[in-house]
Amino acid sequence: MNTSNAISEPRSDRAFNHSQELTLPCRSASVSRKTGETDVHVRINVDGSGNCTAKTGIPFLDHMLHQIASHGLIDLDVQATGDYEIDDHHTNEDVGITLGMALGKALGDRKGIVRFGHFIAPLDEALIQVALDFSGRPHLSYGLTIPTERVGTYDTQLVREFFVALVNHSQMTLHIRQLDGINSHHIIEATFKAFARSLRMAIEIDPRRAQTIPSSKGVL
Repeated sequence: MNTSNAISEPRSDRAFNHSQELTLPCRSASVSRKTGETDVHVRINVDGSGNCTAKTGIPFLDHMLHQIASHGLIDLDVQATGDYEIDDHHTNEDVGITLGMALGKALGDRKGIVRFGHFIAPLDEALIQVALDFSGRPHLSYGLTIPTERVGTYDTQLVREFFVALVNHSQMTLHIRQLDGINSHHIIEATFKAFARSLRMAIEIDPRRAQTIPSSKGVL
């Protein structure tokens, strides 16, 4: 019995799938959103190296956007102005909205992505677990208990508002769990780092199905 064909065919399939992966288009997007309250511009390259320019007028939010870019290996440029004389709420939310829109646009139909991501990030005494799914069904389960109302000038309630906006406009399912932590800065920063690493895992290309949508339904 000649078994050479049975061996050579799977090898040919693997080579074909690898070549498909290499021909995937650049996954980048630019989105601008202007309202009577804010003016936000976001450029994103999800196949980047962690470069970030963030000028939102909210220093702590800029710091967190740098965490997303650096640990997610995403190139990110975020420019925003807003009605800071009222408070930071509108700008914080609209940055989340515009970033979510840009992320969704860059990923397109989600063809070839791993889709799921998860990570547990420690930062000193804080320990945060994040799991996400680019399911096409927006949902946030938010389990942070942040002990202070502010970190510097940043209202800690805005952490949840940022992720609500991001989830709704990127159409992801996101679960955030606080396993430990007493310092507000550590809790929030560990959350953004865990999110970034989960995001990095989820949006990477799976070479075994680089040209297919990761769903048994065939669409997300």
